[in-house]
Amino acid sequence: MREEHTQKNTIEYPPETTPRLTYDDINIVPPKKLKPAITGTVVGNFMEWYDFGIYGYLTVTMTAVFTQGLPEQWRLLAMLLGFAVSYLVRPLGGIVLGPLGDRIGRQKVLYGTMAMMAVATALIGLLPTAAAIGGWALVLLYLLKLVQGFSTGGEYAGAATYVAEFAPDKRRSYFTSFLDMGSLLGFAAGAAVVALTNWITTSLAGPGAMEDFGWRIPFLTAIPLGIIAVWVRTRLPETPAFENTREDEDVVEPVEEDQDDPYARLNLSGVIRHHWRALLTGMALVAATNTVGYALTAYMPVYLEEQVGLGSISAAAVTVPVFAATALFLPVVGKATDRFGHKPVYLAAVISALVLLVPAFIIMNRGTVASVTVALLILGFIYALYIAHSAAALPALFPTASRFSGMGLCYNVAVSLFGGTTPLFTQYLLQKTGLDIVPAFYIMFFSLLAGVALFFLPEFSQKPLTGSFPTVETPGEAREVVAHQDTDPNIDVSHMPFPEVREPVNA
Repeated sequence: MREEHTQKNTIEYPPETTPRLTYDDINIVPPKKLKPAITGTVVGNFMEWYDFGIYGYLTVTMTAVFTQGLPEQWRLLAMLLGFAVSYLVRPLGGIVLGPLGDRIGRQKVLYGTMAMMAVATALIGLLPTAAAIGGWALVLLYLLKLVQGFSTGGEYAGAATYVAEFAPDKRRSYFTSFLDMGSLLGFAAGAAVVALTNWITTSLAGPGAMEDFGWRIPFLTAIPLGIIAVWVRTRLPETPAFENTREDEDVVEPVEEDQDDPYARLNLSGVIRHHWRALLTGMALVAATNTVGYALTAYMPVYLEEQVGLGSISAAAVTVPVFAATALFLPVVGKATDRFGHKPVYLAAVISALVLLVPAFIIMNRGTVASVTVALLILGFIYALYIAHSAAALPALFPTASRFSGMGLCYNVAVSLFGGTTPLFTQYLLQKTGLDIVPAFYIMFFSLLAGVALFFLPEFSQKPLTGSFPTVETPGEAREVVAHQDTDPNIDVSHMPFPEVREPVNA
């Protein structure tokens, strides 16, 4: 059987012969090996979004700290630009770290991205203010956000690839949903830490305490959290699918990248040439997912304080339980996706966004705690339908040898152009139009694009990842797969890495 370090099936089939799966071909990943892999990736996403939560809920406070001297109408936009600039280099991070992950392994890259993220977050808490060094304070902040953006360029794509390759085929969406549960819980933790710090410092040192020194404390908490996260990442095993691919290359004599074979390890031009349809489809889904996601998370603290009129502590108190409830809902959506498929669940997300977003923002702007809670729960529901199974659907668009590269390009370009810029663009449109529901229209536009993309999305639920052998949890399941491979509609051997037998893939 193929477990974490599996022996390659070395039988050479004549070109005209259709290969058949044997028991030794099946990747068997029991729960005791799957749980540490999921924990290690969830920890990284938790840290990434913990930083977003801190920055989001400190945006208004940090505006006073870092933007002294700027015209009043540009000060808040300058802080929101901090979100946007980190996304400028995310595609670069994906371009560099994606192919690296396909070459040296997913685990090594994930270890590096975690270390970079933790160090940059902690250093933000040590920055001098604009009162001390003027405009250079904002420049230094942007530089550290660029470091975070570069590391994040490999973080989510790598983590999604890692968990998708570890998860059993029949429960891939369920297990990968925990990755984004970590994201939401990390954001909620960041919001809670900011609210707690605000309450303690203002109680002890007066109303100006957060601007004086309190804003630093949440960022500095990244030091102990980062140490723990990096330690967890060092203990991650490599995925069975990557090990299988590497062993295939070692058994057959090493060759240069084959740019004419879609299954081979491709450079970025090869990924674009062979998988451009998958890239465009994935980018549309990522854009829709992350416009609602970043509106709910990164932009919502600013919107609630500046537009709705809630105080910073009240805004955090309202949103933290909503994020927690949404996070707990993700595995439910993941299970539903494993049963009904990716396309029906994505379609439900699109329809929900088009029907519910305008009413949600109208309700939110009533300004009461109850109305804000209801509106945020609606946004959380829509976001859950999008994000819960994304870490299963998006990696499946690309074959194993180039999966990290394809994910890095697809995810980071879309997030950089449309997701991370959501706070900046929506705030700008809001200031220009004065229309308090303009964020709803912004999100709905990208949901329409996602609806079009669904016509081109293959159904991957319960099927082996392209370029990989089937993955199951028990030896009994492995025997079942082998016994029923001729009648199982989810088994297609033309997409599996048998030696000397490989057919074109529809990318």
